[in-house]
Amino acid sequence: MPLQDIKTRISAAETAAGRRPGSTTLIAVSKVQPLERVQAVLEQGQRCFGENRVQEAAGKWPDFREKFDDIDLHLIGPLQTNKARQAVDLCQSIHTLDRPKLAKTLARLAQESGNCPDIFIQVNTGEEPQKAGVLPGDADSFVAECLALDLPVRGLMCIPPVQEEPALHFALLAKIARRNGLDGLSMGMSSDFETAIALGATHVRVGSAIFGERTPAPAA
Repeated sequence: MPLQDIKTRISAAETAAGRRPGSTTLIAVSKVQPLERVQAVLEQGQRCFGENRVQEAAGKWPDFREKFDDIDLHLIGPLQTNKARQAVDLCQSIHTLDRPKLAKTLARLAQESGNCPDIFIQVNTGEEPQKAGVLPGDADSFVAECLALDLPVRGLMCIPPVQEEPALHFALLAKIARRNGLDGLSMGMSSDFETAIALGATHVRVGSAIFGERTPAPAA
């Protein structure tokens, strides 16, 4: 059973790192997965899921929430400012805050509704031009800006460059978080989550190792 295998590996990684048991949240990345696969994982007791696109999440999770209690939905893909209201309504956490305009929009929506998802600021640890996220050198000032807006900044998120050693990026993210007084670290995916846990990950994002390879629907 892939889900139970992943949970067992997370527990073993926590033990190996001297971490408190259960201190790592498993986000099952359900983007572009057939509904029957998602339902099967829900039926195994998993309640924390990650989606990349607000539109896909909106088409999937309201129905599941009618059948399953306590679903904890995390947005882990890029968020367009014009989709922010929908994301706030749908999600309990947003992992991809990466620019001042979006921060101000989320702060305004929080003021209007009295509610805001937990926020993770995305840091582009590899300084890749094609990738979203604040640069490491700008992270401290952006964290301060978001806190000044009264946003509930829970921590930081990164996606290491594919061809580089992920541990270097996880360690950098942890260092930035520590000096900003943040304890949330969203890092680690199917291929490297055990390394991430060893370096302090509080949230790991695992998709294909749970669901199998993604099978995007053909374009209409």
